[in-house]
Amino acid sequence: MAVDARSHIRIARPSRDLAAAERFWTGGLGLPVVCRIEGGPQPGEHDLLMLGLPGAGWHLELVHEAGRPVEPRPTEEDLLVVYLDEPVSDELVALLEKHGGRRVLSPNPYWNEWGVTIEDPDGYRLVLCRRGWSNA
Repeated sequence: MAVDARSHIRIARPSRDLAAAERFWTGGLGLPVVCRIEGGPQPGEHDLLMLGLPGAGWHLELVHEAGRPVEPRPTEEDLLVVYLDEPVSDELVALLEKHGGRRVLSPNPYWNEWGVTIEDPDGYRLVLCRRGWSNA
């Protein structure tokens, strides 16, 4: 079977602190927890947090393995862009900051003109873009 428009996408990242990540993504952005698995302290046993919207064709998966932690190594171009198709509200930005995010400027002037960039607790960047997008 080939990849098509119905194929589900998983965005997977390591996290140094799943509780802090959950506060940011659920309390700040409003993504519900899809699945949570608590592993153990032995290598190969990891904690997993999956976040997403009901019915969406994607989810964000954050993993932490206490026995063999992987340090997140995001760059300023590791972006998760959400096209809001409306202005980014100051209230949403404040909520993300209250829940552990940090507003930053993007090295790409496009994102500074059309959106707001927030670093999550692991240093990955979320861009809230006021434009809309369609692959059609």
